[in-house]
Amino acid sequence: VLSALIAAGALAAALSTADGLLLTISSALSHDTYFKMVNPSASSQRQVTVSKLLLLVVALLAAYAASFRSGDILSMVSGAFSLAASTLFPALVLGVFWRRANQQGAIAGMLTGFVVCLIYLVQTSPALGGSAANQWFHIASVSAGVFGVPAGFAAMIAVTLLTSAPGPQATALVDRLRKP
Repeated sequence: VLSALIAAGALAAALSTADGLLLTISSALSHDTYFKMVNPSASSQRQVTVSKLLLLVVALLAAYAASFRSGDILSMVSGAFSLAASTLFPALVLGVFWRRANQQGAIAGMLTGFVVCLIYLVQTSPALGGSAANQWFHIASVSAGVFGVPAGFAAMIAVTLLTSAPGPQATALVDRLRKP
């Protein structure tokens, strides 16, 4: 009974996550693509219909992609989170907490973190043609962000210090973001 309850909880969590992602994707597609570009004057009923049709299309495409079972889902999810962390985390943290941070530094940090993480994933992940023999310091490919995040921070700091400081408007925006 306990195993069945745990399995039911895991299934419910997976379904709610998938449901939220499907709704987000279909809403973004319907709002940003159809309503903004194709038919901005669509009626409310038409908007709901297009949104539901896109939800069905996205769900069918996801089911089709999942049917291939092209790799271990855990490694794919951890790789995606490592790439996201390596790309976005340094720019988000330094952009809010370091007044000197600028656009050029953020771009350099994002690109560097992404490239370092992607190189490590390709070299070490068997699903991407790599080998565990290529690991750095015996760190598994699922932890690729361990290398991408510091590289992103270092690149953002270096490029920011080598370029001009942000203007007063950007500094005022950061100050406004810091206040609750």
